[in-house]
Amino acid sequence: MVDLFVELRKNKGMTREKAIPLMKQPNYFGTMLVKMGIADSLLGGATYSTADTVRPALQIIKTKPGYSSVSSCFILVRPSASGENEVLAFGDCAINIHPTAEQIAETGIECADCGKIFGIDPKVAFLSFSTLGSGKDPDVDKMREATRMAKERRPDLAIEGELQFDAAVSPAVARTKCPGSKVAGHANVFVFPDINAGNIGYKIAQRLGQFDAYGPILNGLNAPINDLSRGCNGMEVYSMAIITAALA
Repeated sequence: MVDLFVELRKNKGMTREKAIPLMKQPNYFGTMLVKMGIADSLLGGATYSTADTVRPALQIIKTKPGYSSVSSCFILVRPSASGENEVLAFGDCAINIHPTAEQIAETGIECADCGKIFGIDPKVAFLSFSTLGSGKDPDVDKMREATRMAKERRPDLAIEGELQFDAAVSPAVARTKCPGSKVAGHANVFVFPDINAGNIGYKIAQRLGQFDAYGPILNGLNAPINDLSRGCNGMEVYSMAIITAALA
């Protein structure tokens, strides 16, 4: 492990003396197990911050080809009146504080693909306080540009933006604000403009909307590595372990 880590990080000045104590830390040791193919995936974070889970993943596993960063996705689930579960995907709620348009576009694509694993037929809404130009602000421009980039990269996905949340989920509002959209009024993958909105949004859904929230699922890495809250309970560890295994 030490030799491989030194090789991976030699351009950053890594030496055996520096690597040995790092490899004794569970977050680095576990990530190296995935890199070496001894483990298929990793679930960490119960005793580490998100930053301390993501850092070794970026150093050792690295991002997928064509992706500039790691983002996160929460899967939200609650029983519906039909007896089936209502399943939504929210991102990015945990990683990128001030994302660029490119990072937001990547978040939307990765959340859509992640949602498919959990039975979501993705209809992706890039959220804002504006709907299709109704508001004017650099933040609106960024979400509009992120939408354009995501559509260009993945024309197979149903994507719309920028949308206000009511236009994204209410068919009645969508008919007024963006008639003819295949996503507006029926969105099930929600892409937030920054971590403030995303983190607040998923916790509102969890606490007031009675959704169970699973995540953060880390997207954009070359292997499945996921994070737990340091306040997690046994059921959350169990559920995230199953999710992490499903991604492997």
